[in-house]
Amino acid sequence: MKRTLDDLAIFGGPVAFREPLYVGRPNIGNRERLFARLEEALDRQWLTNQGPLVGEFEERVADLAGTRHCVAMCNATLALQVAARATGMTGEVIVPSFTFVATAHALSWIGLTPVFCDIDPETHLMDPGQIEALITPETSGILGVHLWGQPNAVEVLPEIARRHGLPLVYDAAHAFGTRHGGRPIGAFGDAAVFSFHATKFVNAFEGGALVTDDDTLARKARAMRNFGQTGQDEVSYQGTNAKMSEAAAAMGLTSLEFMPSVVERNVANHRRYMSELAGVPGLRVLPLGAGNNHQYVVLEIDQRVTGVSRDTLRSVLAAENVNCRCYFSPGCHTMAPYRTGARLPYTEAVSDLVLGVPTGMAVDDDDISRICQIIRFVVTAHGDGVRFRNGSAGRTSARQLERTPR
Repeated sequence: MKRTLDDLAIFGGPVAFREPLYVGRPNIGNRERLFARLEEALDRQWLTNQGPLVGEFEERVADLAGTRHCVAMCNATLALQVAARATGMTGEVIVPSFTFVATAHALSWIGLTPVFCDIDPETHLMDPGQIEALITPETSGILGVHLWGQPNAVEVLPEIARRHGLPLVYDAAHAFGTRHGGRPIGAFGDAAVFSFHATKFVNAFEGGALVTDDDTLARKARAMRNFGQTGQDEVSYQGTNAKMSEAAAAMGLTSLEFMPSVVERNVANHRRYMSELAGVPGLRVLPLGAGNNHQYVVLEIDQRVTGVSRDTLRSVLAAENVNCRCYFSPGCHTMAPYRTGARLPYTEAVSDLVLGVPTGMAVDDDDISRICQIIRFVVTAHGDGVRFRNGSAGRTSARQLERTPR
């Protein structure tokens, strides 16, 4: 329990947690089932090139995604690239700036140009109301992002894409298992791409997948992930090596079996943070819908009210062995490879506010209560004291957002 500034570890007090807590600590699942699957793959001596475990994983993912097809790949970045190629994107692609830089990199690495769009500050999702102003004769596609597992304008973006004759792909790296209006999230757009990276709540060590209902798109994607081959001695498309291994699929299948327990814990964790931090001035826990996988718990810290910046609070928590993430700061449009001087005011404001806190199977109710006690202690009464004693005025709040009612 922190009662004075001297109790904070950053000022020499005792550390709150002996073992560090992280955002996105891997969920392992049943090790015996994992090892059994690995033994089966070794016994078959079929370790890659669309083995039976990959086939089973694809069937399970397609079923959960609500699509006819799943094309498993070695990571989500390559899956995004294959999706872009298979849907015919060739020039500019509209994409939110407030996302992990891999979204932009996946496009630019294959010669496409990301055109960054601003966000809705309440949801952090790409604002469909700003998209049409960005469409030019060079626009070849729209790449939406289901950030924090929230559906990105799934009723509006398809209509915009249809009206302008553009393919619509969703980066659904955060959204596996999410539903909207009773429909699985993969059912929206021409295709969606999931991530099964080790830090995701369902993981395949490292992996990704493209899901779609489009038979032609699925056929192209299957060929493109395997060097463009459509037969033993036939190459029909430019391709790459994006195949998922049997070992990755073994982990993916094991993780899928563990998924209901993880979602249950995620939901409970999010509710606990909401309850423990309710009413704290200057602090907002991003609300998530009932169909969300609740993989992330995201806070907004408004320094104008708390007296302490997001970055200073992160440092305080890190000293207590609570390792948080500043998602996604800075926005992609301000990073060196993409910097043009363009201003996206909502992206720039939100990127100064957001803090991802530990959740998942690695934390329990007691952990969350102790984390929240530290946060409440700092932001309700000691923000200015922490800021000045720490020798930092924190980041400027000049760019922070003056929200208007919506």
